[in-house]
Amino acid sequence: MKSYEPFAGVIGRTLAESTPWWPTPPHPGEDAPDVLVILIDDLGFAQFNCFGSDFATPNIDALAEGGLRFSNFHVTPVCSPTRAALLTGRNHHSVGMRSVSNFSSGFPHMRGQVSNHAATMAEVLRDAGYATFGLGKWHLAPMENASAAGPFDQWPCQRGFDRFYGFLDGETDQFAPDLVYDNHHIDPPRTVEEGYHLSEDLVDHAIEFISDSIGIRPDRPVFTYLAFGATHAPHQAPARYLEKYRGRYDEGWDVARARWFARQQEMGLIPPGTELAPRNPGVEPWESLGGNQRRLACRLQEAFAAFVEHTDAQIGRLIADLEAKGRLDNTLVMVLSDNGASQEGGPFGVLHEMKFFNMILETPDEAVGRIDDIGGPHSHSNYPWGWAQAGNTPFKWYKQNTHEGGVHVPLVVHWPRVITDGGGIRRQFHYVTDIAPTIFQAAGTTMPEVYRGYEQMPLAGASLAYTFEDADAPGARETQYFEMMGHRAIYHQGWKAVTRHVHGTPLENDVWELYHVAQDASECNNLADELPDKLAELVELWWVEAETNGVFPLDERTLELFGARPREHSPHPPSRHYTYRLPLSPIPPQVAPGLAGRSWDMDAVIERTTGQDGCLYASGNANSGLALFILANRLHFDYNIFGEHHLVRSEIEVPHGRSVVGVRFRRLADGGSATLVIDEVEVGTMSVPFVMRMISSASTSVGQDHGSPVSELYEAPFTFAGTLERLDVQLISPPGKQARQEEAETDARTTMARQ
Repeated sequence: MKSYEPFAGVIGRTLAESTPWWPTPPHPGEDAPDVLVILIDDLGFAQFNCFGSDFATPNIDALAEGGLRFSNFHVTPVCSPTRAALLTGRNHHSVGMRSVSNFSSGFPHMRGQVSNHAATMAEVLRDAGYATFGLGKWHLAPMENASAAGPFDQWPCQRGFDRFYGFLDGETDQFAPDLVYDNHHIDPPRTVEEGYHLSEDLVDHAIEFISDSIGIRPDRPVFTYLAFGATHAPHQAPARYLEKYRGRYDEGWDVARARWFARQQEMGLIPPGTELAPRNPGVEPWESLGGNQRRLACRLQEAFAAFVEHTDAQIGRLIADLEAKGRLDNTLVMVLSDNGASQEGGPFGVLHEMKFFNMILETPDEAVGRIDDIGGPHSHSNYPWGWAQAGNTPFKWYKQNTHEGGVHVPLVVHWPRVITDGGGIRRQFHYVTDIAPTIFQAAGTTMPEVYRGYEQMPLAGASLAYTFEDADAPGARETQYFEMMGHRAIYHQGWKAVTRHVHGTPLENDVWELYHVAQDASECNNLADELPDKLAELVELWWVEAETNGVFPLDERTLELFGARPREHSPHPPSRHYTYRLPLSPIPPQVAPGLAGRSWDMDAVIERTTGQDGCLYASGNANSGLALFILANRLHFDYNIFGEHHLVRSEIEVPHGRSVVGVRFRRLADGGSATLVIDEVEVGTMSVPFVMRMISSASTSVGQDHGSPVSELYEAPFTFAGTLERLDVQLISPPGKQARQEEAETDARTTMARQ
């Protein structure tokens, strides 16, 4: 018969005439190291203690003391693109991730997923014989495909990871996360009252995965990608960590930034002569702030510092476990951030970041009324611009921008068997695409030319390994372009041209700046007027690199691309009518009906008897959301506007037997109304003062309220005790111009909260 499998033995007519043969399983070699990549979210250059701050990061500091700090390391300005470049070794536009994976623009550079022509490190290392584990934030699959219905082809286990435990979107509540285990959604194993926190859970599973593997196959090396939700908003940490930092930052951001800058100078992290960048526009002198503004800003910074330290403690647990197992000596550990510190907290900072994305500027005088919620399960906080710039010391600007504050981040590399220059600093320019080539070199493997039938794009990076034993080695990287939402920059041989784009203005009107960053790392001395020819040379080089790497068409759109795109063969049918039946896993935000900012009808066909209460539909969590439920035999609708509950209860009891219950929600300008109906009879109504344009980053539940409860009147999951036959949602748009305006507002539910 025809043989479809390779066979190097001999097959005769009898066993005596035959020679058996067994294929040799792939293995990278006895000296191949374990690899641990730890990615922190939205953490600026200065925010590890070993990079200047006074946050307590003893475990990361210990890795730096035994390894190397790369002080000239760069990434993209937002998360999904950095993750795509990190895991593939190619530039983010080339692989289809111009911006976050919530978007799909219809062009090759923004598909919301990583091209199959760019195999991930996990795919390559798994085929080389590694066990591969992914934990934490993914954000590399189209969010429309992130539900239990899939498709799953861009989920972690389909892109090279043997096991996965984490979340698929760009952010999640640290106390009540939307969790995925391998290819299915699960509830958190404990509640916040029972001491749950996501970062601890991720490390618990990392230890479990590694232990299961090496306990049976100690000969096989392990690749672990641990991408914390920390320190992205919401900034949440256990109470004991929050208490530790009370009063620590009362001196304000000006004093703290100056002190951190001085520490960076003392440690030799920044070139001699580097200046501390001036305050960004919108960052006011600390001494000019009012009392409540200072009080709020301090508490928000305390929460962030607590979050950082708590994350470091979990890293410490994992490192200690590897050491106890005898694996640390030959483990290549890399710790880095995906972009600079976040600017999404605005000028004052926010108790609930969703307010910022609903264009509600909550004043400090308003926010301090709930100041003790900051950092806990009833807040979704982010700090103000002043503290974000302090986190990016000594640079200017932030995440999203292509100035150094957005793209210059810390990198710690630790590998005891190879790196002998413990505590050393490496100043060569490097970029996130250099991580994959470094790991491939360490593992003794290479990127194949064809992977599972797909011709592979060439790697864009250069290995860092040449620096491990030679601090003064000439840099291997001469050129790197940057682009994000119209912000652009080019690095070339110690020079940098950069422009900060203002949304809505013609790209040709952008003003390019020129810096000799080899001598002026903080971009303080703009030489554009003095050296116009040099600037023109670099700008022209940017256009060449952009063409080569698939950056075109230049596209500043963000909000315009976020939201449902109704079409056939998708979770969002053109009719905008959704029908759900139980059982049903939680529905991610970009898969669920878009109830934010518009009118809609909801009907549940139920059967019940007296006392059979429960939640029929819930979207969001305790911080913001909406819920339709039966309690004490009455139908209720709770519209939770950032902790302010607007509640209507039916005037009559829900009848025994079969009935149809629901709510009619109507947007009326900025406000609206909600009317309860039972068997098509109106049984209660209320006005709503504000219609949320973005409700929450938490998932939607049908037949229960999983996670953090939307309403204060019940405890989660408050599963409906009767029979829920079906639940229907019909989105409604008013006619004409108003429809187009409201559709645009609704489908532009912001993505910045999820980067």
